[in-house]
Amino acid sequence: MPTVSRIEGAPARPGFLSREHTVAKPGFNRWLVPPAALAIHLCIGMAYGLSVFWLPLSRALGHDQSIACPDMSIATALFTTSCDWRVSDLLVVFELGIVFLGLSAAVFGGWLERAGPRKAALVAALCWGGGFLIGAYAVHIHQLWLLWLGLGVVGGIGLGLGYISPVSTLIKWFPDRRGMATGMAIMGFGGGAMIGSPLANLLMTHFRTPTDVGVWQTMATLGAIYLVVMLCGAFGYRVPPKNWAPEGFVAPHHKRRFVTHGDVALRDAHRTPQFWLIWIVLCMNVSAGIGVLAMASPMLQEIFAGALIRLPQIPFSGLDAGQKAAVAAVAAGFVGLLSLFNIGGRFAWASFSDKIGRKTTYFVFFGLGVVLYALAPTFAHMGSKLLFVASFCITLSMYGGGFATVPAYLADIFGTRYVGAIHGRLLTAWSTAGVLGPVVVGYIRDAQIEAGVARALVYDRTMYILAGFLVVGFVANLLVRPVDPKWLIDEPEVETPHAAGGSAQGVGAGRFDAATALPWALVGLPILWGVWKALESAARMF
Repeated sequence: MPTVSRIEGAPARPGFLSREHTVAKPGFNRWLVPPAALAIHLCIGMAYGLSVFWLPLSRALGHDQSIACPDMSIATALFTTSCDWRVSDLLVVFELGIVFLGLSAAVFGGWLERAGPRKAALVAALCWGGGFLIGAYAVHIHQLWLLWLGLGVVGGIGLGLGYISPVSTLIKWFPDRRGMATGMAIMGFGGGAMIGSPLANLLMTHFRTPTDVGVWQTMATLGAIYLVVMLCGAFGYRVPPKNWAPEGFVAPHHKRRFVTHGDVALRDAHRTPQFWLIWIVLCMNVSAGIGVLAMASPMLQEIFAGALIRLPQIPFSGLDAGQKAAVAAVAAGFVGLLSLFNIGGRFAWASFSDKIGRKTTYFVFFGLGVVLYALAPTFAHMGSKLLFVASFCITLSMYGGGFATVPAYLADIFGTRYVGAIHGRLLTAWSTAGVLGPVVVGYIRDAQIEAGVARALVYDRTMYILAGFLVVGFVANLLVRPVDPKWLIDEPEVETPHAAGGSAQGVGAGRFDAATALPWALVGLPILWGVWKALESAARMF
């Protein structure tokens, strides 16, 4: 006799991964959501730390010394099992990752809003953790094409989905602190490499043998760790009930002109001038910052050279091999210090934007940034290492702050309903900047060296051009206006009647307690360890 699975005509119960199943029940504390987002961003942030693998992989077969094959083509490199890979070929993994981050965020942003953050974060975990596992197997069998596919393409898709998965959720949970909420999560992306890079070095040291550089074992271990941690974050996501707001909250459109009273549909956002102006704002801010990040170590070494090791009279070209190694170690501390300010700026500037507004915050980024970039050559000519380093620490804090502030800027302009998907499309500005900034800095540096310019002076013109980028961003930000009311949608949001806990009643803002402290400690302790390791590296500078 057949079994009736459900009453005919009754709606199906939502699946465990569905958006409806993640609606918070009465008594849920909203402060449990940011640690879930941080767990995911701390994992995917290792994208910035992948360079720790390149040198060991360049001698994966030779172990002590690379087995180089003269005139090896890309096609040969993709399939060879007898030649070590070139660093330039390995860099493609990172480039593919950033490209697919932008593409996946833009393509799947609309699906994320429909499916909910839990399902999107689950796919991100499978792609990012799985990308590392595929990459480990690729290294084990020495197949570059599989490394590109696994860690670059599959991992890049995980990057995009993981990056945008918490944005709209946090903004809806913290309508009173939009900037702070997104800053907490996106801070994790900046901190991922700070934790992952030293951890990867420790693992490679552990797994290294006379016949194995220990990379594939390290990748497999990290892949398993990232998969578990990101799954924990995914299942920690909750979305607020419809029309929920913290007690006593006053809608911000009553207080600020640049906060929209309504929502713009995803299909219309890119048709507004505001979208493209903010796209330029993000692109210019990121281009300037990432241009410095890409060349931070060689820039400090070539400008200050012997002064970094108390030999101020010796230019970079006059250093011997041992001195260059010592200078490189000091420059590594500079990179670590920049990473700390990049991370801290994501939280600090985004939180500050809640007080002064998003548009004003970007005016500070661009105005102060232009001054600091323009003065950097002067600080270098003065021989003031302190002023030079301090200026770039501040500018890198604003670079990170730009990433963390832009989701709240989009929510102010376009409303919160589709902000995750709109943010995903805006991240194509990041992909563009990831090419523009480093190419400009690298090309100008190489051209001036070929022209015979002293290495201590080759970055002067670069700094002025990066300041010019910020001027363009300043003008674009100046032109941002509230969105035209004709773009606002008025149809009601579809709500499933069987949504779990589908009422705003009883869901409070919450406060820190023992239950809340535990997940914060689980994400906070790795961050503190990463900060300690970065400070150890930075201490070498002074």
